[in-house]
Amino acid sequence: MSETLSFPPLMSGEAVTGDALAAACARAAEGCDAGLICYRLDGAEIEAALVFAPEVPLARAVAMLPLCGVGFQNALGALSPPEVAVQLDWDGGIRLNGASCGRFRMAASTNDAQAVPDWLVVGFTLPLYPADDPEMTRTGLTPDQTALYAEGCAEVQPPALVESWARHSLHWINRWEDLGPKALHSEWRGLVFNLDTQVTVQGQSSRFIGVDEDFGMLLRDGETTRLIPLTTLMEPAP
Repeated sequence: MSETLSFPPLMSGEAVTGDALAAACARAAEGCDAGLICYRLDGAEIEAALVFAPEVPLARAVAMLPLCGVGFQNALGALSPPEVAVQLDWDGGIRLNGASCGRFRMAASTNDAQAVPDWLVVGFTLPLYPADDPEMTRTGLTPDQTALYAEGCAEVQPPALVESWARHSLHWINRWEDLGPKALHSEWRGLVFNLDTQVTVQGQSSRFIGVDEDFGMLLRDGETTRLIPLTTLMEPAP
């Protein structure tokens, strides 16, 4: 799909043919301006990735992962039927009506949590329909996995979704810069999946009780609370 998308001021778009996250990382390493969104809208899934130029250490900058997730939830929530529940996993997963439907990923110029990265990229992949079942004739066989159009969202157009994601994410970036993380924490907490339940993370089952100020996962097992920093989700830069 070669359609040119429209983005808010301080953002720009670039259509790509391969992995949008990898393309955005490459453009960031070349020195592109922050606010570039690389996107791919052809095929069975949508991909989009946003370039950031953080001014804080990576340990704090990774808050852009849940921030972009909240922007996505706001965007899809505005475009989809009201009965469609859009939620977020702590590790970047996207949930539609409780089932897994794509995910967010991130990469940066450094994996040193205390260093200020030259750039950070956050991107998502969202399946429109199952790649092995484009006619969706076998829905219900994998209840824990779904796709956008299998959840009653056939009217959601990929270009409009990416444009809306950009606008809503920019709104949350401005709030985060002006007001700090409190508002983002409050919004995210209302959207996160499996909060206050037993979850299995890194091979251990514990109760997911919340996050710290940098969105690190807090797990409680009896009287013991442990932290999994959000930086553990970083992918190697392509």
